[in-house]
Amino acid sequence: MAAVGSGGSTAAAGPGAVSAGALEPGTANAAHRRLKYISLAVLVVQNASLILSIRYARTLPGDRFFATTAVVMAEVLKGLTCLLLLFAQKRGNVKHLALFLHEAVLVQYVDTLKLAVPSLIYTLQNNLQYVAISNLPAATFQVTYQLKILTTALFSVLMLNRSLSRLQWASLLLLFTGVAIVQAQQAGGGGPRPLDQNPGAGLAAVVASCLSSGFAGVYFEKILKGSSGSVWLRNLQLGLFGTALGLVGLWWAEGTAVARRGFFFGYTPAVWGVVLNQAFGGLLVAVVVKYADNILKGFATSLSIVLSTVASVRLFGFHVDPLFALGAGLVIGAVYLYSLPRGAAKAPASASASGPCPHQQPPGQPPPPKLSSHRGDLSTEPFLPKCWMQASFPRHPEREDKAANHS
Repeated sequence: MAAVGSGGSTAAAGPGAVSAGALEPGTANAAHRRLKYISLAVLVVQNASLILSIRYARTLPGDRFFATTAVVMAEVLKGLTCLLLLFAQKRGNVKHLALFLHEAVLVQYVDTLKLAVPSLIYTLQNNLQYVAISNLPAATFQVTYQLKILTTALFSVLMLNRSLSRLQWASLLLLFTGVAIVQAQQAGGGGPRPLDQNPGAGLAAVVASCLSSGFAGVYFEKILKGSSGSVWLRNLQLGLFGTALGLVGLWWAEGTAVARRGFFFGYTPAVWGVVLNQAFGGLLVAVVVKYADNILKGFATSLSIVLSTVASVRLFGFHVDPLFALGAGLVIGAVYLYSLPRGAAKAPASASASGPCPHQQPPGQPPPPKLSSHRGDLSTEPFLPKCWMQASFPRHPEREDKAANHS
């Protein structure tokens, strides 16, 4: 990638014999690199800031806000934001928006109802996160929460019939070992903790949150395969169910207290920061995540663990002992190893020479199904046939030769 970029810059300063078309790959690669770095920064800040802000808001002295109301407010703001984005896509035409939503939400009610299950699980997960972060140090939660990689992998194998490489299975074992070490350090009393903190309840909540996260993510992917709905429509539908289910959870868990003290009891600027982070942070990640490959996502997770640990030391007096450092190091290494792409050895080298790819589109046949909008970059999709990549992104040997010569 660096060679192509440098080749593009050389071509810009070179003689006029170099065509303008030769500049396009280098310019496009440079812009893509910038977007990847921006994506890395967004993912790191989102992963670390949400946990730190929840921990900060839940440990402030004074009246403690109701976590169920924060979950409901985040769903409301998320839904309203997606509605405004859909309104902008319809160029401000209220009639077109109303017809579109009537068709997508009511007429296609079966697809809408399919989202009730992941929405219920996501709402439960968001409430469990508050319980976990209220009872565990932010750094300990950040490390333990990476168990969601293990649960997602297991549900992918069971529900989607996916296969994992030996390296991925080894990294999952390493991940579990690292989390176990961190929890052993926590159970051994690694550092002082407030009297109202219950590490056992925190661990149970984070494990349940990881299980729900893994199942919901895989189920969401399974039901949306082949779906044509945009990411904003799907998030609007999730927001509608999330708001309704969140209100049911609020009434069941804290209804009497909320009725007596008020919906916004205990809200401070820090609490509103948590709500806005939950509502808009996830949508922002959904926008930038398509520019981040699997390695970048793993690197972002590792950096967010380091950032959360450093911030916890500064903000909450968290003590990093050798046992925690060992466990966190194993988790960071496992996340990175799991995110590595599979080797290209499994793809037959003579596929293009021996004949047409079995997944290529024959003449007169409909094109292969597109990936849904919530999925990642095609170039890093581990389960996409390589020939679809070649058909979608054909190589240009003459451009590659020019780039190599200029580098």
